[in-house]
Amino acid sequence: MESKKNPKADLNRRGMVFFQLGLIAMLLFSWMAIECKTYDKEDIDLGIVDAGDDLEEEIPITQMQPPPPPPPPPPPPAAPEVIEIIEDDDEEVEETVIESSETDQLEEIVEIEDIVEDVVEEVVEEVPFAVIENVPVYPGCENENGNEAKKNCMTQRIQQFVQRRFNTDLGSQLGLRGVQQIFVMFTIDVNGDVSNVQVRAPHQRLETEARSVIAKLPKMEPGSQRGTKVPVSYTLPIRFEVQ
Repeated sequence: MESKKNPKADLNRRGMVFFQLGLIAMLLFSWMAIECKTYDKEDIDLGIVDAGDDLEEEIPITQMQPPPPPPPPPPPPAAPEVIEIIEDDDEEVEETVIESSETDQLEEIVEIEDIVEDVVEEVVEEVPFAVIENVPVYPGCENENGNEAKKNCMTQRIQQFVQRRFNTDLGSQLGLRGVQQIFVMFTIDVNGDVSNVQVRAPHQRLETEARSVIAKLPKMEPGSQRGTKVPVSYTLPIRFEVQ
């Protein structure tokens, strides 16, 4: 049986061609959509310059300042002093007679006793041992050369003296433990004697012991500053350990 349909009217005959054309069109449209760029209207510079508001110059309004007030009038001149004229009553005025201080050769001269002036003792300030110009000389250090050598000799002799005389067993008797430190400060006066002993210790009996030992230091040659004997302050730390 023959088909009555005209083969030229078959739509499926060219379906593949139309499909391919539609696919190409869609790809072309998609590519154009991707490549297309858009801009905001605010970013578009149209090349128009608006200078209308900037060219308006604000003219300040000036106000007339009121004139300053006139200066106050000057004060009136002072009234002239009235000079009172005193009439002369012909009264005699007694004049003061100044006697001459010159002595007559026949006048006896009274001897004047000698004037005794009060002698004010000058207070000499203490000079620290570290900066004294001529250090005090401890017995046995006379032959040392130089001020520094005499300082070192004096320091060693005093430390040896205190180590031999100080009773270190006193710490254990008082119940103390560990390292005990005593600070002693005294003065070597202008006569070379030890005076003004000051002690600070952790116990009263240690202070008494340190003060007693320092008071037994021998007499020394006094220190001097610029050729004048001066008192010298000396600081001595005493340290010992109680087992």
